[in-house]
Amino acid sequence: MPVEITWWGHATATVRDSGTRVLTDPLFVPRFMPLRRRRGATPPPPAAVADVVVVSHLHSDHLHLPSLARLAPGTRLVVPRGARAAVPGLRRLAAARRLAVTEVRPGDEFEAGPLTIRAVPAAHDGRRWPYGRRTAPALGYVVHGEARTYFAGDTGLFDGMARAVGPCDVAMLPVGGWGPFLGHGHLDPGRAAEALAELAPRAAVPVHYGTYWPIGMDAVRPHEFHDPGHDFVRRAAALAPGVAVHRLEHGEGMRLEAAR
Repeated sequence: MPVEITWWGHATATVRDSGTRVLTDPLFVPRFMPLRRRRGATPPPPAAVADVVVVSHLHSDHLHLPSLARLAPGTRLVVPRGARAAVPGLRRLAAARRLAVTEVRPGDEFEAGPLTIRAVPAAHDGRRWPYGRRTAPALGYVVHGEARTYFAGDTGLFDGMARAVGPCDVAMLPVGGWGPFLGHGHLDPGRAAEALAELAPRAAVPVHYGTYWPIGMDAVRPHEFHDPGHDFVRRAAALAPGVAVHRLEHGEGMRLEAAR
């Protein structure tokens, strides 16, 4: 049975493996805070259908409460350890929507039907910006079923990345952001290609780019919005030529045959 990945934009994707749907960092709105969606339609209602939802960290473009409110009652929601203490609205939402919340830290594993999902470290700010000092670890996740799919969340390069992630068949790597400058703890196309060469999966999908942009800043460094996906493809071809890179359009999917 092939593994299917559909990219809805930003860090939101659906991984279908062994008949189970894993949804990553759901963000389902055309506009929030100073950002508006500039490319790709707002994901349709079926995008919110999932057996388990994984959230990589507490930033509001990854842990977005109005988007989580679209999940069906009883959906399992996996968040970094400490998320409920750091985000009181998450506790209220989970109670109102009867979401089954599990908190994890790097190294934790849990079962989701036939899948095993492992939380892995990420080099990124774990605070709920801009509120206070409460924090939780930023995470990636490895979904292990017919294939091993690594969702990196938001991360920079860090020592021992390949060792922490372990073998993977497909890597979903962030290659950009939502503004004209990337801060610490992010991958740009070049660093993402370096990570790809270190991880050495069979396939890769670039995410976290070309979706949201600050209102009124369309003309400020527009290449940071338009170019990261293409730039990653080019750089990956040079540094990791054995990896099949799938640069998806919003709402488009790819299939990967199960590992033998």
